[in-house]
Amino acid sequence: MNPHMPSMLKSLKLLSDPTRLRILMLVEHEALFVAELQEILGMGQSRISTQLSLLKTEGLVSDERSGKNNIYTCAADSDLMEVARLAAAEVPEVAEDEIALRHLLRKRKDSSRAYFDELAGRFGKDYVPGRSWKALAEALIKVLNYKVVADLGAGEGTLAQLLAQRAEKVIAVDLSPKMVEFGQNLAVQNGLSNLEYRIGDIETPPIDNSSLDLAVLSQALHHAEHPQRALDAAFRILKPGGRLIVLDLLLHTFEEAREMYADRWLGFSESDLATMMEKSGFVQIETVVADRESEAPKFQTLLGIGTRPA
Repeated sequence: MNPHMPSMLKSLKLLSDPTRLRILMLVEHEALFVAELQEILGMGQSRISTQLSLLKTEGLVSDERSGKNNIYTCAADSDLMEVARLAAAEVPEVAEDEIALRHLLRKRKDSSRAYFDELAGRFGKDYVPGRSWKALAEALIKVLNYKVVADLGAGEGTLAQLLAQRAEKVIAVDLSPKMVEFGQNLAVQNGLSNLEYRIGDIETPPIDNSSLDLAVLSQALHHAEHPQRALDAAFRILKPGGRLIVLDLLLHTFEEAREMYADRWLGFSESDLATMMEKSGFVQIETVVADRESEAPKFQTLLGIGTRPA
């Protein structure tokens, strides 16, 4: 009997598990930390660490110390990897993992990102009379020069009304007729003739294709039945070169949000959002955790930006 056969059989058995197969495909492309695998796979640390331990025991991955953490690489031989790649072709998540990995590697290259994250965290932390994120946001809105803008999932349209101060035209879309009526009345009362409210779903917004310079999904995506369709729709209605801004909740575990706020999804990871945006066709994608609430359940705000190719 071939002395390597038992090891090969164990290896093949290990790779019959889709999660272990996904991990192996990822570390074949790039040496990764557990935290990075967590971000890509959307799984907990203990689950990933368990799978890595099993793969390491059979010599399919190796690790080495890098700072305070271990970094993992593929150690499987070429024959086994050939079989693994054939099996991976049957796992639909593998293609999404590759997109998420590309996004993670782009973030790695941005050496200034950590500094700017820290810098942003200090803004407003120490009291300075008259300085706040609210004031800064209003100032930036007032210098926007977009022509046609849509606020998708606008609610009563507070953001749409702010955008209408500078944009030539703003279209606010919401599924609730009462919200649309309320917002339209406010727009009339405040003389915002360039602001139009429309009843519609963010997955099929009542807006012509290739007609927008800017689309905004502000705390709307986690209410969508199919978030990918909402992003696909945003891509369709943007002009070539148009931009999308997504503000949503970072992935969380506050299950009560489903009942309290009618949330369909418990937020999204940076990797999830970047992957969905890339699948829709967006380029120049950037994501960042833009805010962290201090009060329980300590929701965090995820910001994503992308461009429809010109």
